[in-house]
This record gives sequence, C-alpha cells and structure tokens, in this order.
Amino acid sequence: MNYELVCGLETHIELATKTKIFCSCTTEFGGEPNTHCCPICIGLPGTLPKLNKNVVEYAIMAGLATYCEISPISKMDRKNYVYPDLPKAYQISQYDMPLCKNGYIALSNGRKIRITRIHIEEDAGKLVHQRGNTYVDYNRGGVPLIEIVSEPDIRSIDEAKEYLEKLQMIMRYIGVSDCKMQEGSLRCDVNISVRPKGTEKLGTRTEIKNMNSFTHMTKAMEYEINRQIDLLESGEKVIQETRRYNESTGCTESMRGKEDANDYRYFREPDLVTIQVSDEDIQKIKERLPEPPEVKLERYTKEYGLSDADADLIIKYNKISKYFETASKDVKKPKVVANCIIGQIFSRLDGDGAKENFDINVTPENLNALVKLLDEGKIKMNLLKATLEKMLDTGKAPNELISEKDMGGVDPDKLKAVCEEAIAENPRAVSDYLGGKEKALKAILGAVMKATRGRADAVEAEKLLAQLIKK
Repeated sequence: MNYELVCGLETHIELATKTKIFCSCTTEFGGEPNTHCCPICIGLPGTLPKLNKNVVEYAIMAGLATYCEISPISKMDRKNYVYPDLPKAYQISQYDMPLCKNGYIALSNGRKIRITRIHIEEDAGKLVHQRGNTYVDYNRGGVPLIEIVSEPDIRSIDEAKEYLEKLQMIMRYIGVSDCKMQEGSLRCDVNISVRPKGTEKLGTRTEIKNMNSFTHMTKAMEYEINRQIDLLESGEKVIQETRRYNESTGCTESMRGKEDANDYRYFREPDLVTIQVSDEDIQKIKERLPEPPEVKLERYTKEYGLSDADADLIIKYNKISKYFETASKDVKKPKVVANCIIGQIFSRLDGDGAKENFDINVTPENLNALVKLLDEGKIKMNLLKATLEKMLDTGKAPNELISEKDMGGVDPDKLKAVCEEAIAENPRAVSDYLGGKEKALKAILGAVMKATRGRADAVEAEKLLAQLIKK
C-alpha cells in the first residue's frame, strides 16, 4: 500500500529585540549562566510583567510578510505546566486570540502552505546536562518568541524543508530575527502522520520536538514516516505522543503522551492589558517592510537579467541584495556584478552567518567602479577578477590598483609576439594540443595572460594561439 505524508510545523522564532518581552534584560546570546535575568524573568512573587511594544510590532511585520490577517484585538494568556526551565510554572503566551492568523507560504511547486496563526510568547530557560547533573540557565527565559503554526498541508520532506527555508529567509529579510538555528533562535516542532494515498481521513499524529537543524529535521522525518508505516503494515496502531530525535542513533524516541490544550489549563493573563492594533498602526508597519522576496526575485530576473538561481542567492539576505543594487547602478551587465558576489566574494564567506553579516573590504561603490571599467573596455574580465581579489585583500579602490598602462590593452603586434613566445616556451603543451587535448591550450593561454599582466583579451589570445600552433 502507498502512504501519503501529512505534516504541519510549529516554528518558534526568537525576535531580534534588544530587551526581553516583559522586562528590560538583554536578549544578547551567550553570557555567563543566569546573568541576563532579573526578578521578572524568573517569576519572583510580586513582580509584574510589562509588554515590550517592539515585540508586537515585529510579530505584525512577520504576519504581514506571510499574508496574515492582523487581529485588531488580541490578548495574552497563561499556559500552565511544570518544568524546571519555567520557574513560575506557567508560560505567558496567546491561546484563543492570536495576533496574526490565516496566512500562507508559497512553495516553488505552486502549492501554498497555510499558516493558521502567529502568536507571541516568552521563551523558557535552558537545561544544561553535564556529567550526570542537570543545571538551569535562565538567560533565555523571557526572550520574545513568535510561534508560527502551519496547517497540515505539507506532503513531502522536500516541502517541509522548503517551507522552513522560506520562513527563515522572510524573517531574516524583514529583520525581525537572525533565525540562527545553531543558537536556537529558530527551532520547530514537526507534526507527522501518514495515511493511505487517496484517502482524506487523517492518521494519528506524533510530534517531534525542538528540531534545530535542517539536516536533523530531514533525518527525523524520514525515520518517523517509516516507523509509522511499519506499525500500520504490521496491524498496529500509531500512538499520539511527543517524541524527540536522537542524533546518535538517528531514531525518534518517545518522550510523553501528547498534551491537548485543556491539559495546559489556559486562562487570561491578569497582569497584562488587551492588545489593540489600529488600521493606522498596521499601515505604518506595512510601510516599513522591504519588498517581498518573491517580488524582488521576479524584478531581478526581468530588470537585471539574472537567472532564477542567481537571483535566489542574491536576495537570500537583505544586506546582500542592497549591496548588489548599489553595485549594479548604471552598469551595462548587472550579471557581472552578481557573478562577482556569488563567485569570488561568497568564496571568502564561510557559512550563512558570514553572508548575513556581509562584512567585506569592498564597498558596493568600488565594485561598481570596477565593473564600469569593464563596460568601457578599459579592462578585460581576467583583470577584473584579479583586481577584485586585491580589493578584497586590501580594501583599496580599483583606481589605486589598476594603472593607466594596465588599462591600455595589448596591441595586435605585441599580442602576436607574446603568443609566439608562449608557444616556444611550452612545447609539451603544444604537442598535447596537437594530439587532441583541447585543455592544453589553456596552459599556454595562462602564460600569455601572465606575460601581459591580464591586459590581453583572453578570447582573442586563445584564437590567435590556435591559429599559430596549427600553421
């Protein structure tokens, strides 16, 4: 029997506010344990929370960016449960009146994954397990979160991955979170069930908690899908429960029976007022949002002539797309700018964090000036690449690295003489080329480019070399 995956994600995203959701403690990552907290964070008796206005604004930005309706009236609730990382034995969250609802994320295959709700809440502390002991660090407690809950619309692991990647890109793009999974600022719970293909009835679901990497999420989903199918094929039932992914075994393991909403005994938070959002508030926040990534993608392919793949890489981070647009101003071929960024510049940036910061020595104005020299025919592509490397090393402008002599090109007689000399000095490469090894010509061309300090036109030089060798 063929089975179909039915999956929904509950994604927790830490907001990039400077202070926590209900107090003035810093949200900075790291620090010595229990140094970023106060009596409000750890719920000491007599303390009163005060809602951070920026948290509400950031959540509305997230809702607008995912096409949600923004609720004019919402409220905060207490979600009651006892666990060491939650010192006051309840979490302040939102239950029946979330701030945002009914949005979606569009996938590349044309399907839309519906978003049920986006609500705000406080993060819990962190349990640290060392040498058989368990310690609690409350630095993370009270850091503001949004929880984005999708409908069970996901039908494959690839769709789940793309949905989460797009969510991560959008939240980074609008600046509400850095979404660093390695630091826990984006993590998700995966709700999974399977059913016979072609049926509408939902199967019994399990929830895999706290997935903090795309790789682990993919492996956990693969295992859990196969586990549920094996149970059903054996005539057994899938039990509704919460599970964890064990990285060392590659398996999911049972944690506890799945809780329902009534297990948490939600009730309204009495110490916080109702949240009211006016149409004027929404309009002001909407005006602060950058151009949506999908709109920018279409514009980059039409206006700048980039491929979908290149445009995707450029728009992934707002900082990089701003850099690209500045560097491409009034150039003839923006694709050259894109190639410089995707090729040489990206090769010096290790991982998503470095690309997000995009801290490089070359200003967009200097890259623009370099590419315009190519447009004007003053330099060739190989000299552009060599100069860009020097710019990345030194931070200097192109006019400090390229002399008037370098921009003069190579006259035909001089180029012919250099080519003849390169042929004479590389008899083995010449023999290989005559023997049918086309790549051997590149070695001779390299000698020509070195001799001319990159000023020769590589295409013309290669044609001339081939003609001279075959004479």
